Amino acid sequence: MLKKVGIYGKKNHPDVEIISAGICKRLQAEGIAVLLEDSLAEQIGKVNGYSSEEIPELVDLIIVLGGDGTLISVARSVGQRNVPIVGVNLGQLGFLTEITRDELPEMLERLITGDYNVSDRMMIDAFIHRAGKVIGQYTVVNDIVINKGALARIIDMETHVDGRYLSCYKADGLIVSTPTGSTGYNLAAGGPIIYPDINSLLITPICPHMLTNRPIMVWSRSVIEIEVKFEDDVVFFTADGQVGHKLFPGDRVEVRRSESRTRLVSSPNKDYFEILRTKLSWGER
Repeated sequence: MLKKVGIYGKKNHPDVEIISAGICKRLQAEGIAVLLEDSLAEQIGKVNGYSSEEIPELVDLIIVLGGDGTLISVARSVGQRNVPIVGVNLGQLGFLTEITRDELPEMLERLITGDYNVSDRMMIDAFIHRAGKVIGQYTVVNDIVINKGALARIIDMETHVDGRYLSCYKADGLIVSTPTGSTGYNLAAGGPIIYPDINSLLITPICPHMLTNRPIMVWSRSVIEIEVKFEDDVVFFTADGQVGHKLFPGDRVEVRRSESRTRLVSSPNKDYFEILRTKLSWGER
């Protein structure tokens, strides 16, 4: 039984105000308290907002109004609290924001009665090591990326899996992706789509110098270590394409499965394969 629901919205989206107002009205009619994230509360003229970090501690469920990027940002804030997230897409259908505006009224009724399904999505933890110290730590929904700046040369990335040497990739960069993230940058770089329930990690080179360097899938409990080797260039680490860190020669990036997971409320009207067909225009002529 829901008692408190948090709502996040995409900043400055013109439709957020009217949609969030309708959600608040319906939930409050059932005695369910609604907590608005600070920027959303300010956008719609409400006084009492809550910080994005505070809401997951206080609610039973979270509704995100926006796109996949907004949902990913919220999912990182949720962390280990395992609060279910409902993604309502305000544009075209998203891979993660499965609920359309037309489906929202039905979805609200299902949430109120508890008649909904949740898909558990694996997350990964990434650590940046420099001179024997951890200088950065990130929990990630989709992927981590190591890539060069606009004018940089090819990077050497010596990669080990569970302490065993895999390869020294010579490429523009390297992606380590979760199954959820396989439809993101990994797909654009030529990697495969992995069904979300498969326990695996994907290692995908970006524009490798050797055409035989292909994406490889490893067990989800594997520990992946990547040491970057370059000279006088600009190289960056990014997490989910939203936060990141500048890397120095000799830095080592460690990636492993996280104990956190993202719990996504599934659409009642379409499955994963229908989302793929729609988003990727499969079957069209």
